[in-house]
Amino acid sequence: MNVVDLRSDTVTRPTPAMRAAMLDAEVGDDVYGEDPTVNALQRRLADELGFEDALFVPSGTQSNLLALMSHCERGDEYLVGMDAHTYKFEGGGAAVLGSIQPQPIVQDADGTLPLDRLAAAIKPVDPHFARSRLLALENTWHGRVLPQDYLRNAHDFARQRGLALHLDGARIYNAAVADGVSARAIAQHFDSVSVCLSKGLGAPVGSVLVGSAPLIERARRWRKVTGGGWRQAGMLAAACLHALDHHVARLADDHRRAAWLADRLHDIPGVNLLGQHTNMVFVDVPVERLQALDAHLRDAGIRISIGYLPTLRLVTHLDIDDSGIERVAEAFRAFFARG
Repeated sequence: MNVVDLRSDTVTRPTPAMRAAMLDAEVGDDVYGEDPTVNALQRRLADELGFEDALFVPSGTQSNLLALMSHCERGDEYLVGMDAHTYKFEGGGAAVLGSIQPQPIVQDADGTLPLDRLAAAIKPVDPHFARSRLLALENTWHGRVLPQDYLRNAHDFARQRGLALHLDGARIYNAAVADGVSARAIAQHFDSVSVCLSKGLGAPVGSVLVGSAPLIERARRWRKVTGGGWRQAGMLAAACLHALDHHVARLADDHRRAAWLADRLHDIPGVNLLGQHTNMVFVDVPVERLQALDAHLRDAGIRISIGYLPTLRLVTHLDIDDSGIERVAEAFRAFFARG
């Protein structure tokens, strides 16, 4: 039985065509800047998103960390959402490794950081305080696409207050496809953007940080310091290039399947549908039934992430087809029909 894995869009496996591209990749030593396929990927994303330069790194966590450490110095702070990935789910790297203080801001339900809250959090120029240097946003956030007018307003806000602006754009292509705009139209508001290729786009490894040439030069040094220098990485870059060529437009299929799954789940007694955004579906189930539900789904060849909260995040991706969505819906219905 093929497993339907809804835990994350990071679980995707390279397609046969992607594996062939990896096999044929021209490679060199990237620490010396001599891997032609890595260089092509970096140039491709810098040009596509409207930046001077780019840096290919192993993970989105490292890409965000390098951005924060390149924008900020010891004793600086960055403003960030209370539930943002860079603050909550990346091991406190900015504070641990960069001596950068996070200033978390409570987000609104759509993932935006209200500008009045941001203004109140900016520190005065005074030796008692950390220096406010950077605003970090996330798009998508729990699958939610940040509105274009908010991005423009956030950009203007940051400029007026002397803040740099970074985007954790792990799923920027999901946001672009959902909004019917180019990824460049989103990226244009920022000084740096981190793009993940190993989520919905389906590459096995890799993120790219884009920004100005001086910022990427600093990031390249920090990549080496944090152990991210790699050698013949062109095989991985080839997978990312293949993903950009073949897997962007098809993100709409993931969004469609997520909407279909949400529609199938919303009328099942015992399942409380909280919402569907791009390729993510959020549901609440009785906490005392979580473990039994997990066991039931595993028996049906379905994997979900079970935590200590009743809220489940179900994520569609390129390894899940229409028949997989049907299996998931029927498995949920059969479990809750038992009472």
